[in-house]
Amino acid sequence: RGITIKMHPVTLHFQAGDGNEYKFNIIDTPGHVDFTYEVSRSLAACEGAVLLVDASQGVEAQTVANAVLAVENDLVLVSAINKIDLAAADVAVTRDELEEVVGINAGDAVLVSAKEGTNIGELLEAVVARVPPPAGDKATPLRALIFDAQYDPHRGVLAYVRVVDGALKRGTRIRLMASDAVYELNEVGIFKPSMTPVADVVVVERGVPLRERLQFIEEVDNYLDQRQTV
Repeated sequence: RGITIKMHPVTLHFQAGDGNEYKFNIIDTPGHVDFTYEVSRSLAACEGAVLLVDASQGVEAQTVANAVLAVENDLVLVSAINKIDLAAADVAVTRDELEEVVGINAGDAVLVSAKEGTNIGELLEAVVARVPPPAGDKATPLRALIFDAQYDPHRGVLAYVRVVDGALKRGTRIRLMASDAVYELNEVGIFKPSMTPVADVVVVERGVPLRERLQFIEEVDNYLDQRQTV
């Protein structure tokens, strides 16, 4: 079976029942114990987390560990019980385990089937209702959190960022606080779901600076480890 082993962000728009359109910036994270570091880096860039539990397997050790990580990062938890389409699904038992083992109210857990697309809209409505929007001021100097990075032989370093204050756009000069190095951005974009260039990425959005004029140096890894802001 396939499992997520690498985090990946994506931006989508959702027309909610209140008549408003909301922009979601989602990071899909691994659930396996071997990839806890991926989860911890992602949570530092979020306001809320969807705790997804398999209805056929119930709460597992990593479910508890990830819930603790989310709480430690002061995130709002939205619980969802997945794979309700399976014959082996036991929603009642899974609800009990969420309350008894994880210690959260499972009465408002959203029942979904990712395979069938069941109640996905209801899950997004729950996120709109419970998770606060990011706070920040786009008129202030830039501050951003790099939560992941990768090297592309054609583009150079691709840094995945959460804008805390200010805005990122092509030509922006940024300073990495860990190394005190300064670089200029050639391009910025978002994932929809592939990398898509945009004019700018402002506070309350997440994006990825593309084609930076730098090499993939050790300072970037050190910077990610320290989870500093730029």
